[in-house]
Amino acid sequence: MKIIDFVREELIVPDLVGREKLPVLTELALHLASRVPGVDGEALVRVLVERERLASTAIGEGVAIPHGKFDAVGQLTACVGRSREGVNFESMDGRPTYIFFVLVAPQNSTGAHLKALARISRLFKDPGFRTRLMQAKDAAELFRVIADEDAKY
Repeated sequence: MKIIDFVREELIVPDLVGREKLPVLTELALHLASRVPGVDGEALVRVLVERERLASTAIGEGVAIPHGKFDAVGQLTACVGRSREGVNFESMDGRPTYIFFVLVAPQNSTGAHLKALARISRLFKDPGFRTRLMQAKDAAELFRVIADEDAKY
């Protein structure tokens, strides 16, 4: 499974406006909904917020992987966002979160959803990868960094 199978350049937000958890989740959900036909952004926000109520999806090292099941996407879909200033996302390490990888999957794709989460987590463990993402100038460069890293595995 490759990350570029479910994220596209137009699903990348290089400069998030939100500075808190709910505004960031809303911004990313609405961005995804505006680019994936049939997705209701407000309903997707509710799915992501409900998942966050269980436990924060901020895994530390400046990364969060908000995720949820949402049949309207039809297939595994992702949206990537970056905050240059950082957001308090209730991270496990207590530090700000800069990179957000929203993963949404239909209800019946549990295996693919879990494999994707594992792959994303593995990629983001590399500090060099995170640094390259933070240094990218725009969505196109962010996508290239992800694609280049994805091709290594």
